[in-house]
Amino acid sequence: MKPSGAPATASLAADTAATTPVAAPRRLPLRAVLASVALAALGYLALSLWAGWREVAAGIAAVGPAVLAGLLALSLTNYLLRFVRWSRYLSLLDAPAPWRINLAAYFAGFALTTTPGKLGETLRSALLKPHGVPPAASLAAFFAERASDLLSIIVLTSIGLWSYPPARPAVGAGLALVVIALLVVQSTRLIAAIDRRATASPHKWAALIVKLCEIVLHFRRCFSLPAMGMGLALGVVAWLAEGVGFWWLLGALGQPLPLSEAVFIYAFAMLIGGLSFLPGGLGGSEAVMIGLLTLHGLPEASAVTATLICRLATLWFAVALGAGFLARQR
Repeated sequence: MKPSGAPATASLAADTAATTPVAAPRRLPLRAVLASVALAALGYLALSLWAGWREVAAGIAAVGPAVLAGLLALSLTNYLLRFVRWSRYLSLLDAPAPWRINLAAYFAGFALTTTPGKLGETLRSALLKPHGVPPAASLAAFFAERASDLLSIIVLTSIGLWSYPPARPAVGAGLALVVIALLVVQSTRLIAAIDRRATASPHKWAALIVKLCEIVLHFRRCFSLPAMGMGLALGVVAWLAEGVGFWWLLGALGQPLPLSEAVFIYAFAMLIGGLSFLPGGLGGSEAVMIGLLTLHGLPEASAVTATLICRLATLWFAVALGAGFLARQR
């Protein structure tokens, strides 16, 4: 097992490639994209019909193109800030890539955002490997991103905790998961013990465990105090941009809420969607968002309309951008 501070090497990249799950058949990303888009489209159509498609259509028309463009711009701000964080993680792991290539691979990963836990975004590892980025490093950066996103969402959600006592268990559970994970990856002895047992095991899955130990060692490098501060700051600002967009959207629909409450509703919906491990949080995030909006007095049709537009401007805008970048990959 390599020392915890060792940089990613060519041998590590070669070894990891043999067991890395991202080396799937090339047709898999396209099939996954088409399946997720088709299922979500059916779900969103059913949601619109259930709420009353005339009310939904009227709500979209009331928002107008200027607000819609602004929502997309705020979502794009979210993606770019997260890309800056991703690039910084790769640099910390001694695996930087030219920014144009890195940007194309990062955005292409969004095409598979609707996979459970966003695991499809690890496609970036396969796209960056030919450019000298070891899969262990890019996978470590991916896991660091997920943990940083969860921490950032918890910070934004905590804004409204005092007025929503039922939300505290879910937020506490998310925080506990992050804390436990960080404690585990900081235990060199524990990782070394797991590595030794896996190395001595004859089972086929043991090789994968060994590679995971290497990934975890890289993952730890992203969570020094300065790295954690950087990741959390960029994550909070990135997700706050979309929360502000949600607040703006509610005002444009004639259903304004205080900024803190709108950001809380958006962040808590994202948190529940993420903890549900559903593809892209589909179903869980929407149900929470609609439920909280109706609790704030919004008519059901307005709550559904706001939810649909918000998710189209955040989740599905990312999927569309990702599909475009993925189509350009060779």
